[in-house]
Amino acid sequence: MSRALLIFLFFCCVITGCKKEAATGVVAERAQAIIDDKIISDYLAANPGLNAKRIDTTGVFYIVDQPGTGTALFTNSTQVTVGYKGRLLTTGQVFISTDNIHPSFVLSTVIKGWRLGIPQIKKGGIVRLLIPSRYAYGPYPQPEVGKSYGLTNGLPANAVLDFDIELFDIIN
Repeated sequence: MSRALLIFLFFCCVITGCKKEAATGVVAERAQAIIDDKIISDYLAANPGLNAKRIDTTGVFYIVDQPGTGTALFTNSTQVTVGYKGRLLTTGQVFISTDNIHPSFVLSTVIKGWRLGIPQIKKGGIVRLLIPSRYAYGPYPQPEVGKSYGLTNGLPANAVLDFDIELFDIIN
């Protein structure tokens, strides 16, 4: 009887510990979302001429510099050919740029901020995306990204990103 009680108590402790750890993660995510949203809202307040629009309730903002023409149909399997420059919103530090190279990506393989923002334009369009960390790399640093642009430790965890993206082609 006492052995069964000990086993039962052990499993209760394990289950309770898991719930607390999961709850702590949710609290940390919410706290980071508040920080990210403040960074973006402060940036927009300091730059009122940007005419940024929010994508639903995501916290991702976009500014259409050029709407483009043609199809507006995007799915997760849509392949896009783009040129882009990425900066840290907090410092303006460039961490990646395609320059004259135009890589292609399947939309489902890029960060969620891009999946939400690229469909705001059509072929030939140019969009600027302000992306909170939860729609980019979240709490996971990207140690190799940005080293060639002077970020010695790479892209930090919870980085709020600022991308200029030109959409050269769309293949469905």
